Amino acid sequence: MTLASPSPAATLADPAAPLLDFRNVAMTFPNGTTALSGVDLVVERGEFVSVVGPSGCGKSTLLRIASGLESASEGTATVNTDRIGYVFQDATLLPWRDVQSNVELLAELNWQPKRTRTPKAKWAIDLVGLNGFEKHLPKQMSGGMKMRASLARSLTLDPELFLFDEPFGALDEITRERLNDELLKIFVEQKFGGLFITHSVSEAVYLSTKVVVMSGRPGHLVDTFEVPFDMPRDPEIRYTGEFAQLVGEVSHALREGHS
Repeated sequence: MTLASPSPAATLADPAAPLLDFRNVAMTFPNGTTALSGVDLVVERGEFVSVVGPSGCGKSTLLRIASGLESASEGTATVNTDRIGYVFQDATLLPWRDVQSNVELLAELNWQPKRTRTPKAKWAIDLVGLNGFEKHLPKQMSGGMKMRASLARSLTLDPELFLFDEPFGALDEITRERLNDELLKIFVEQKFGGLFITHSVSEAVYLSTKVVVMSGRPGHLVDTFEVPFDMPRDPEIRYTGEFAQLVGEVSHALREGHS
């Protein structure tokens, strides 16, 4: 599923302010479970930040707070835009709608007239590489194609901040790498800010300008790695020694933070 909705804490005053600014954010659920504790996290405009951490450490809770689906128990969570795209683990396309009408859905729900939402959806479909498949139903599509359609659906709203909750986690490695490449191309072209949740350290390093590592529950940030590779990024960088070294350093921090 893809959502686009502002955080209740959203402020739109300063275009130079970070898109997302978490200060000492904590989250305790009504059952007493503390998912997050003392999280400080910033996503600047044009920055792609990936978060890696063990299962249950609160990574998805970060996204839910950023989108306004949850409210932090403590601290401040400021989102400096009302244009937020949210791509979940499951594409959640409506089975009776074809690609074109699925991609138009959010714009339709926002009461955009067909004369504007249809060409915008066509643009997004072309951008994610689904041109020619506009009339396909979800049952006729592969997992990778469904995630492309989910991404296109959010792109129709021109998000400044994109939230990704392990969108490629269920895909095979070849499809996953291909979609990583496509997402990077879109990031370079659209210049949004991204917050990407993943269990794959190599995916995090390849996609990101910065990787942050979270501890086990209650999750907090234990390390941050600036990724030095230029954008646009050559897919062959995955096979270099420098890339392997950084993946190893992030993996080590992840193990240390979980111990």
